[in-house]
Amino acid sequence: MKPTSRVDQVVLEARRAADKRGESYREQALKIYPWICGRCTREFTRTNLRELTVHHRDHNHDNNPPDGSNWELLCLYCHDNEHQRQLEAAGGGSAQTDSGSIATHSPFADLKAMLDGKPKK
Repeated sequence: MKPTSRVDQVVLEARRAADKRGESYREQALKIYPWICGRCTREFTRTNLRELTVHHRDHNHDNNPPDGSNWELLCLYCHDNEHQRQLEAAGGGSAQTDSGSIATHSPFADLKAMLDGKPKK
């Protein structure tokens, strides 16, 4: 047996379990709630339903009460925005680089000077 085959098998099983878990709560949420984004109120039909996601309010994907109290339906854009806001809140809300330091570069800081230096047309 190759060293990676066991790892691949574990990852595959974890993905299958996550997909199965996701299908079950997604199906339940789609039966409970109207097909409308809870943030932007965009309405969905069977043709674009794949763009409607189930968001876990407490961010715990294993917390799936049958009454749906931990879920809300969000479109892809609002769902991404919600998770980005959560990441920013966890990081202190400042613009930080991957290394953790605060971003200080301002690409338009000298724009007026650059524009004033150009010959006028």
